Amino acid sequence: MRNIFYIVLLLCLLVSLQSVKVFAAGNLREAKQDTLPVPKGIKDLMFFVQRDPNANTVVYELNRTAQGTLDEKEPVHAFWIRYADGGEQKELNYIQRKFAYGLNTKKLGKDSYELKFVSYSKLVLYLRKGTDGKFHVYTTINQKEAILDRVFVRIEGGTFWVPNVLYVELKGRDAATGKAVTGRFKP
Repeated sequence: MRNIFYIVLLLCLLVSLQSVKVFAAGNLREAKQDTLPVPKGIKDLMFFVQRDPNANTVVYELNRTAQGTLDEKEPVHAFWIRYADGGEQKELNYIQRKFAYGLNTKKLGKDSYELKFVSYSKLVLYLRKGTDGKFHVYTTINQKEAILDRVFVRIEGGTFWVPNVLYVELKGRDAATGKAVTGRFKP
């Protein structure tokens, strides 16, 4: 299962890196996570995903119908902000949606959904309304319930088919206190 995750993640990364040079020895541009852009102006931003080797970002926003209500069939919409291409917004392609960055969604109750990445189902996320009456995506970070803000996937080397994922980092806010929390794991 772990190798499948790596393969799918790498394939989607390579497909999405149309404007970045092919990985050549000594030519891999590393994205330093503390210097990556933070998406701005996204009205219903839930969280975003960034990874090596560039600043392109997958954004997950609340998906509303034309009437402004939550789309129950697809409550979260994912798309790219292609910072490497001047900040263009672009839909995920089929492979990215079905094998890497898409979410499997299961309705649990009124305004409550379970979300899992298609590429890594062990990380369970929950979309639900918070005490502020707004939707948030919740997960567990360091054994505490947290509102998820950001996911960063650190890749260093490996091969075309099996990238070396050093860690996945989750950043968010403690759901009870609002304090910033960060946690890492190796998939």
